[in-house]
Amino acid sequence: MKAIVIDGDALRWDDVATPEPGVGEVRIRVRATAVNRADLVQRAGAYAPPPGASPILGLECAGEIDALGPEVADFALGEEVCALLAGGGYAEYVVVPAGQVRRLPPGLTVMEAAAIPEVFATAYLNLYLEAKATVGERFLIHAGASGVGTAAIQLGKLFSNPVAVSLSGESKAQRCLALGAEAAFDRSQDGFWEAVGGWTGAAGVDVILDPVGGAYLEHNMKVLALDGRLVIIGLMGGAQASLALGPMMVKRQRVIGSTLRARSVAAKAAVMDALEQRLWPAFGSGALTPIVEATLPMAEADAAHRLLASNETVGKILLTLE
Repeated sequence: MKAIVIDGDALRWDDVATPEPGVGEVRIRVRATAVNRADLVQRAGAYAPPPGASPILGLECAGEIDALGPEVADFALGEEVCALLAGGGYAEYVVVPAGQVRRLPPGLTVMEAAAIPEVFATAYLNLYLEAKATVGERFLIHAGASGVGTAAIQLGKLFSNPVAVSLSGESKAQRCLALGAEAAFDRSQDGFWEAVGGWTGAAGVDVILDPVGGAYLEHNMKVLALDGRLVIIGLMGGAQASLALGPMMVKRQRVIGSTLRARSVAAKAAVMDALEQRLWPAFGSGALTPIVEATLPMAEADAAHRLLASNETVGKILLTLE
């Protein structure tokens, strides 16, 4: 089969071995995958795949079931599906545990479904399973125009959680507000953090979803409410920071570190179960929708990476084999 291969500083569309499904696995003929910032980090050599995972880039895909491994009874050949992957999406075929595969949400095409698994799983997992958000609690979502950010905005609207986002640029702000965010704060503007703190007055925000890390920790804790939860899902702003423990104790705040890719198959299957039960109907009704900025042929993955690295996109970038 063909797949994207990392060749020094370049990405090359080249021949690789076609994977065979093992026990409990299915093989998917990939029709589309999506670019995630983790792909850029892996390409740079700073994010190795979990043990046993494909070294090929790509954390999600959509396509058709092409082969069934032993002990797989829930799928049939030719069914259209989407899947959460530990790797391997930038290829013509990928093998994945059946528990991480779902039939398409009602009414969605294969192309649309390719933009769902990684970002909606990440947003749902961290807001509602890790932070255990309840109705009415307020969210602050950093990088609100990203794939995870646009998913989180929609989830907040769906489950009655007011959302504010941080981002850069007025055009991004307007698109996030149109998706359902109540407020959008430009991180490049003076008084950014004061504006965030003013959104809820003295109450603060209940849950913060943060892919930035160290550079935001001190400010995050200041705007976090009593019993608030900060969920750190990335380190774009550094891996080191100091933390004032006294205020954290007084306000009973929690800092949660979270990743999705390295979780067990059973854990990822549980997340996909939750998405199918709670989100699939909302995709069918139009209450949720995948946000796609651009679609490129998979052989042009390098151009897609440059586009994502520009930080000028809203939502997802797809790579297709159509």
